[in-house]
Amino acid sequence: MATCTGRLAAGLLTRLQTAFLTARTLSVSHSVTQKAPQHLWKLGRLNHVAIAVPDLEKAKSLYKDVLGAQVSETVPLPEHGVYTVFVELGNTKIELLHPLGEKSPIAGFLQKNKAGGMHHICLEVDNIGEAIADLKEKKIRILSEEAKIGAHGKPVVFLHPKDCSGVLVELEQA
Repeated sequence: MATCTGRLAAGLLTRLQTAFLTARTLSVSHSVTQKAPQHLWKLGRLNHVAIAVPDLEKAKSLYKDVLGAQVSETVPLPEHGVYTVFVELGNTKIELLHPLGEKSPIAGFLQKNKAGGMHHICLEVDNIGEAIADLKEKKIRILSEEAKIGAHGKPVVFLHPKDCSGVLVELEQA
């Protein structure tokens, strides 16, 4: 009886292993044959997460003195209506934003969010011109007619949050 049960268990185990390997092979081969859409531009890494802050010095102190991060000097960007500070994190950065001037978009954000908060994410692209053209064709709203030079000295555009799952997305030329 034990021999019969042993053979039955061994046969069942062999069939289960074969079925698993067949299913795994089919699963892998199926995913390999699915091709991603071809673009003339490629999405890259997360460059930074931007946080609007009502008190820039307090925010700089939090990241530098309390958390021990490397924090840049404050840089005014009058063409964008902001002061920026970058917090280096190794694999990405945090950008601290504070209003500069009466027409600063950050001032409006802070009026609605008194304590500050996440403002946008920045993703790198390898060809911002092609990205803009492709996204416009796909009915994604770009918040400016053309790219502007951003905080890193590279062309940037912002995508409308209503077209990006409620998130303001900045694209930056890599």
